[in-house]
Amino acid sequence: MLKLSILDQSQIGEGRNAAQTLAETTELAQEADRIGYSRFWVSEHHASQALAHSSPEVLIAHLAAKTERIRLGSGGIMMPHYSAYKVAENFRLLEALHPGRIDVGLGRAPGGMPISTRALQEGKYTSVDSYPEQIADLTGYLYDSLPAGHRFASLHASPIIPTAPEIWLLGSSYDSARIAADQGAAFGFAQFFGNADCEQALRIYREHFTPSILNEKPHSLAAVLVICADTEEEANQLALSTDLFFLSLGRGMLLPSFPSVNTALNYPYTENDYAMIRNGRHRRIVGTPKQVKEQILKLNEAYQADEIMVVSPIHNIEARLHSYRLLAKAFDL
Repeated sequence: MLKLSILDQSQIGEGRNAAQTLAETTELAQEADRIGYSRFWVSEHHASQALAHSSPEVLIAHLAAKTERIRLGSGGIMMPHYSAYKVAENFRLLEALHPGRIDVGLGRAPGGMPISTRALQEGKYTSVDSYPEQIADLTGYLYDSLPAGHRFASLHASPIIPTAPEIWLLGSSYDSARIAADQGAAFGFAQFFGNADCEQALRIYREHFTPSILNEKPHSLAAVLVICADTEEEANQLALSTDLFFLSLGRGMLLPSFPSVNTALNYPYTENDYAMIRNGRHRRIVGTPKQVKEQILKLNEAYQADEIMVVSPIHNIEARLHSYRLLAKAFDL
């Protein structure tokens, strides 16, 4: 059976603040735990007025303490900013506190504008070219498997525990798919914003996958934007907020908050705006439970992913919870 998971970005809704948004994220995670979703991941974004996530590992600790069953993870940790050793310590501690429930999802994007990247990396030489080496080092620390000739071969990441968090490499490009395959890691593709074709990326990952200490065979997920409501009309109306948010993002302008449906309805769109919105809608799944389920299953016939991770940016928290519930019921979670 196809697994369903959730990626939450804690978008601060118009009229609300970061504290309220993080309380909503907690409520969403608890509901996802209750109704049968497999994972709940939180993202890393820096210096953003519109997004409340900046430290996934801190939020994961909070959410894990507030839930019982669901796996909690990062979507993802932006590795070029950090030491692989410190990431290993953070996630070993989380795994020790919540055995068998922690995922460490990793990316190489900056997660913010150049100024925040400079601040995060101040005094540190770094390069995205070292990302594969960082992944290998992190694996070595988490599995106590650093090779004998490694520069830190005698070093252990504490605490010493018998289990390890799942390592996932995340991306939106064919290059990311190949790195995940070469490392033998699980791979999550961001279909909801990536320009690369998800079907091709996951095919590259499967075809080039090399078994490793992490996985004997490929394991993948596709992150897809999904908005579900009782009627098609209502779902399309809820999606207007997303249309405006991504329209602004595509122009390089991040809105100060996630817009309400009313704000989106009254925005002075141009004909070019409408064309951009129509172009973006083709990769999103919006509709009734029956329509959404059919579209997800149809997409995954091509993707052949083991899991679908839904991203559901909806301004109204009750409508968002209802979307999760409808989807869970449609898939008999």
